Amino acid sequence: MINDQTVFLSVGDLGRLIRAKKLSPVELTEAYLSRLETIGPTLNAVVTITRDRAMAEARAAEREIKAGHYRGPLHGIPYGVKDLLATKGIPTTWGAAPYRNQVFDYDATVVARLQKAGGVLVAKLAMIELAGGLGYNSPDASFTGPCRTPWNTEFWSGGSSSGPGAATSAGLVAFAIGSETSGSILNPSGSCGLSGLRPTYGRVSRHGAMALSWTLDKLGPMCRAADDCGLVLGAIAGKDPLDPTSANRKFMYPLPAGMASRSRKKFRLGVPKGATAFGQPEVLANFAAALEALAPFSEIAHDVELPASPPVTGPIISGEGAAAFRDLILSGRARELTNHNDRVGGDTALMTFAVDYIDAMRLRRKMQEAWAPVWRTYDALIAPNGSVAPPIGQDFDFGGGGGGRRGAATGARPEGPPPGVSLVPTGNALGVPALAMMNGFGQHGLPTSMQVMGGPFTEATLIAIGRTYQRVSDWHKKHPPITGSRPATPGAPSLVAWDECL
Repeated sequence: MINDQTVFLSVGDLGRLIRAKKLSPVELTEAYLSRLETIGPTLNAVVTITRDRAMAEARAAEREIKAGHYRGPLHGIPYGVKDLLATKGIPTTWGAAPYRNQVFDYDATVVARLQKAGGVLVAKLAMIELAGGLGYNSPDASFTGPCRTPWNTEFWSGGSSSGPGAATSAGLVAFAIGSETSGSILNPSGSCGLSGLRPTYGRVSRHGAMALSWTLDKLGPMCRAADDCGLVLGAIAGKDPLDPTSANRKFMYPLPAGMASRSRKKFRLGVPKGATAFGQPEVLANFAAALEALAPFSEIAHDVELPASPPVTGPIISGEGAAAFRDLILSGRARELTNHNDRVGGDTALMTFAVDYIDAMRLRRKMQEAWAPVWRTYDALIAPNGSVAPPIGQDFDFGGGGGGRRGAATGARPEGPPPGVSLVPTGNALGVPALAMMNGFGQHGLPTSMQVMGGPFTEATLIAIGRTYQRVSDWHKKHPPITGSRPATPGAPSLVAWDECL
């Protein structure tokens, strides 16, 4: 019998129940569809519910499992995808009004691979229009409205994978696929209390995904547990002839028995210098507690000096974003976008100097070389994953037009100091993986989060760190009260800077 707790089980737990034939994929899918229809609108988390396709895939999964053909841990598991992934015969809106009726005649490679693994697609999930590529400055930058974190609906679920964050957190899907150009898997995962994995650039095919920045875009899982991220990545990773940037690197998960049982030394973790110099008190306290929980399993170095990391993502996103949306900008249809900055940001982005773009790309190569010794010294860097979620209605000042992503919130000052050093822009410029995990609660009853970031293709290590932490803590098992709108804490909500939200 499916109850409210069932929909919050991890992918691993759901898969084990389905394989043992104690849980029906059809009944599970119906439960998630019902929640998508009733709770989804209150969060602005859903663009399209794919009911017909979902029920067909669920019935097929149930028949196969009853016949003894079990495809793996995702067989019969309902999931959603950010609405920038093509789905055959179903609208793919890119979160933007000019594309509300856009329909492709094929599935994105990620969707096709999840279908092959037996997954059940139940929804296309909301996002910031064009993944924020033209410089949005508020949470309402989508024709579906501002997406709300289910922990406190007066606050944003984060951009631009806002729908995948809110839907997974609220138990509307078992997991979701998000995208990150400069923060949009890690930040919504933090705002919504999830485990979110940004894979290495090229680890996952982007065929069929909306392009914002060809050299920065990445697709990855947003789940409840770190282990779930491994299960999903195992299904979607690998070389794809339809995406020439995809890497010929398979990802096997769960690990083969020999590797899984092999004893290992303690994790070598580095806390970057300045990572805890500033930040909301609750964020810093919860991070310190997480380090203490990891200490028996890790060698932790503090105040680690890192190589210089110049701000290269701005000109790259501006230049590549302007090229990606050139037709929309030149046709004047960008004026149909919801957010004012998006309506005009493309004009500025088109004026990105080629020399600035080339210099940024050259600096990226130098950064990768400079960071190589870091990855030889540490298994991962660990740091707070920003502040708690910002309030609905906040205006951001990203500056720089079409692709500038740095700045502070306008209006009132934040409660407490600004966040400390962020690994998000540097990690995306380097193209390396990172895992965000919930580690407590902060202001207004909102989740706090931390991230671990490793060298290229070290996803297995990051997930191992996440699994270790989640064995000695239970934050990933918490889920929000989503039976009704939760009022904000009395008093004015805090305004926090919200950088790198693509």
